[in-house]
Amino acid sequence: MADVRTMPVPDGLAGERVDAALARLFGVSRTKAADLASAGDVLVDGRVVGKSDRLSSGSVLEVSLPDPDAPTGLEVVAEPVPGMRIVHDDDDIVVVDKPVGVAAHPSVGWSGPTVVGGLAAAGYRISTSGASERQGIVSRLDVGTSGLMVVAKSEYAYMMLKRAFRNREVDKTYHTLVQGLPDPVVGTIDAPIGRHPGYDFKFAVMSSGKPSITHYEVIEAFRGASLLEVKLETGRTHQIRVHMAALRHPCAGDPQYGGDPVLAARLGLDRQWLHAVGLGLVHPGSGEYVTFESTYPDDLQHALDVLSQG
Repeated sequence: MADVRTMPVPDGLAGERVDAALARLFGVSRTKAADLASAGDVLVDGRVVGKSDRLSSGSVLEVSLPDPDAPTGLEVVAEPVPGMRIVHDDDDIVVVDKPVGVAAHPSVGWSGPTVVGGLAAAGYRISTSGASERQGIVSRLDVGTSGLMVVAKSEYAYMMLKRAFRNREVDKTYHTLVQGLPDPVVGTIDAPIGRHPGYDFKFAVMSSGKPSITHYEVIEAFRGASLLEVKLETGRTHQIRVHMAALRHPCAGDPQYGGDPVLAARLGLDRQWLHAVGLGLVHPGSGEYVTFESTYPDDLQHALDVLSQG
């Protein structure tokens, strides 16, 4: 049974988009808020509104929230994940090398394998902090991005790692293959990122976005493409892909952000060439700084081999 909430729109939310306002009022994600609007569960002054409609102060907002005890479709399913490698495991953390095609945790619209489900199937006990479908997850990688992720096993580790990521105290290193040769070959991109106004799950550099900082350095230049090492200060969704596209050097194999499909076909890529190769952090248990490394998966190595052959 739905939980119907009715209230006047607060002055502080005047002019806000419906999805953004619902996220602030009820603590749901913007994706969930958009789903509620699409389902006709959001009314303003008795009229059904869309996710991008703007609210006016004093209007009456009526929202039908789902029963919190009802199944959400986001429950963790214990399912083995072929190719997911355990890099490190102790009482506080487990570090995994995530293959492509695997999400960090269950989410709306995703029915494939997840890191959380793979760990559950392998018998790992992880922290119960956080939303039920993303327990232990302190940072994520896109489904189409492979590489290192740390997952909290203890409640204390979850708290400490969340704080470390929030304070930008975790060193995240990626390698990516981009089109062309960036100029300069060593640089920093400091450009805010926000949700693209024309697409549901695409992001863009925009003045209203959140601060986003990416450092890059060319490791090797090929004909028509360059291999970069990238270090992130911030961790916005699709950050590397958005920033490289804004530089007009999109990630190879990434048509969503301007990647050339002809180059992707030549290199045998059916996803963006982007891999989390390094992770460094202060261990929440020992207090010591620890580092982890990951090698390229076969599809990304194959692309480099093709380029090396000219």
